[in-house]
Amino acid sequence: MIGFVAAAILSFVPAFIYAAIAYWLDRFEKEPRRLLFGAFVWGAFVATLGAIVWTGLAQVSLSIFIGEASAEVAGTILLAPLVEESLKGIAVVIIMLAFPEEFDSRLDGMLYAAITALGFAATENLLYLYFMGYQEDGVGGLISLFILRVILGGWGHAVYTAWIGLGLAMSRLHPNRFIRFISPFAGWLLAVCLHALHNTMAVFLAGEFGLTGLGLTLLVDWSFWIVVLGLVIWEIRREQHHIATYLAEEVMAGIIAPGHYNAAKSFSGQLRNRLRNATASRFYEACAELAHKKHHLATGVGDERNTIARINQLRRELAQLAPQVPVA
Repeated sequence: MIGFVAAAILSFVPAFIYAAIAYWLDRFEKEPRRLLFGAFVWGAFVATLGAIVWTGLAQVSLSIFIGEASAEVAGTILLAPLVEESLKGIAVVIIMLAFPEEFDSRLDGMLYAAITALGFAATENLLYLYFMGYQEDGVGGLISLFILRVILGGWGHAVYTAWIGLGLAMSRLHPNRFIRFISPFAGWLLAVCLHALHNTMAVFLAGEFGLTGLGLTLLVDWSFWIVVLGLVIWEIRREQHHIATYLAEEVMAGIIAPGHYNAAKSFSGQLRNRLRNATASRFYEACAELAHKKHHLATGVGDERNTIARINQLRRELAQLAPQVPVA
């Protein structure tokens, strides 16, 4: 029992920390915590249980034709990535379809996908740490797997599934119909391929060449992590540009003050004002959403009538909140 509790703590606490970091990176328009919590729970329980069942069934079926040993390898390097990324991606699809108003940018899609994946990783790590770590090699085995899976490989699942979120977001928000059509499949395929590449290197390189193979595997993994981090930073800058572009009109119309505008396009300015006034948090959320909606209207994304109605609603809300938000 003590070993299981220790494994749970070492798996879920870091996952919550990683999720908090991902949430922090969503700088200007925070996603609802209830949806993020639901995504995490889906990954931790629904996707994990489904992956165990469906990967197991597929592996047993495959063993009839190619043998148990070969089926086990195929299950690790092919079946697991296919099943796991599909099940994690379903959570993002559900959020996109059920709450389209909360799916305003490509960064939103990546965030929901990453949070789902971190929930999945938490439960998967718990099982590995307890059954393959603690039960086989005691505390030493548990700590070794903790360092390997949670510390050195902690962002793996989030990075794979982020591509699914990006693909789904582009399918909703990109003005080009062909890109909207192809991007969900492309994002899913890239997630599966990156996951399969990691698993293949873990089996054949880390398994055969020890620390050298492990080091090469981690080097490749971390390279993709850096790529995704670069994309996130790019999207943050893109959102900042949209705010600067589309809120200038609101200043000219007298809906918000120039000081509000300067703070809205600066994360540090927003943070400074949010700490001073509780109303400021909602005010700057509405500023970011208005910028998104005006960009959607300008690029022909979504239903024009609904977008215009939402823009007018946000303008009225900003006009009501602006006098309550101090200007730095």
